[in-house]
Amino acid sequence: MQYMIRSIRPDEWPAVKELRLTALQDPVAHLAFLETYQDAVDKPDSFWQERAEGAAEGALGVRQIIAEAPDGTWVGTLTVLVEEAGTKDWAGFPVERKQGHLVGVFVRPEHRGTGLTETLFDAGLEWAWARGVERVRLIVHEDNERARTFYRKMGFVPSGLTVPLSEDLGESELEMVLERA
Repeated sequence: MQYMIRSIRPDEWPAVKELRLTALQDPVAHLAFLETYQDAVDKPDSFWQERAEGAAEGALGVRQIIAEAPDGTWVGTLTVLVEEAGTKDWAGFPVERKQGHLVGVFVRPEHRGTGLTETLFDAGLEWAWARGVERVRLIVHEDNERARTFYRKMGFVPSGLTVPLSEDLGESELEMVLERA
């Protein structure tokens, strides 16, 4: 199947919302995303409009890239954030150098195993490298072995940084990085 890999447009917020809600219903969503389905459903349309506008083509620091099937259905996505040196990341850790941060990776189950995720990663990495980042990172739940295996296949390696998620459950996420060649 031929997919169109492209950046989203601001007016496509309903599709952004639909794909995110689908992703949050995946059996491993509790390991992959820091948001629940119900939290996302409860957000107003204005949230989704702003989210799409902020990550659409033309946005400088964030880009959401999607895979579109020939029938127009969005079947996969990832988002790349540019984190500037001297700032703090979402977890409060200092950002020491300009880096990309891959988030929100999702491919519909019926399209997995086709090479689509690799294609999305290639597009996200190309966008990040073009922004002058020195490395690209992602954060993955310690129990999400499926994702960790894929990330290793794409060249990401553990950095040694662990992000605690819940003191109650003792869960953590691990940073994996890909240095610019």
